[in-house]
Amino acid sequence: MRRILRSLLIALPLAGAACGQSDTPQPLAAVEPAAAHPAAEAAATAARPRIVFLGDSLTAGLGLPREQSVPSLIQARLDGEGYAYEVVNAGVSGDTSAGGVRRLDWALDGDVKILVVELGANDGLRGLPVAQMKKNLSEIITRAKERGITVVLTGMEAPPNYGPLYTSEFRRAFRDLSDENDVVFVPFFLEGVAGVPALNNSDGIHPNTEGAKIIEAAMWRALEPLLREGAETR
Repeated sequence: MRRILRSLLIALPLAGAACGQSDTPQPLAAVEPAAAHPAAEAAATAARPRIVFLGDSLTAGLGLPREQSVPSLIQARLDGEGYAYEVVNAGVSGDTSAGGVRRLDWALDGDVKILVVELGANDGLRGLPVAQMKKNLSEIITRAKERGITVVLTGMEAPPNYGPLYTSEFRRAFRDLSDENDVVFVPFFLEGVAGVPALNNSDGIHPNTEGAKIIEAAMWRALEPLLREGAETR
């Protein structure tokens, strides 16, 4: 854990520059299914239920080809396993939990079945109040569940430069949110990748193609039981 936190601290100035705050929503990007080029197949894809990844630059895939972002890798896995879902990459570089609240209705457009919430990294990098971050994430979860959407929450670590108390409170907020809202929980989105130079881009914080594959595998382990459950109820 110390190596992870040191890595986040070193990457802080670079991440701040690379993830400039963007409060203006960018167009939703639905990840193209593998080999989805015929018009008939495209029409069928448009009618698929959706899995939305609401996040920041880690979701957007900063520094990666679009097809190598985690949502794109999940789309490829879904297609390969025969699950008829459309993955939407709603990642905006620099976004905070507050930004996620502001664009939630826009992100949940369409037949959304699962929402993956990957937010908080920029709150931590800026030392924003943990209580406010928790309130924002709780609102996102509540509003999604009110629509009957299954939520997957991913945790994040704060850099150590704001002190051990902030770091501890930050980490605990995600665990408390998962317990209070009874959602699927992935404790650390960057597990096994943070702090490993060979798995990150030169900024030291955004995963490279190999790092994205590790994250995708962890996210698939969280998603697959939900997909099987959904298939059984249809």
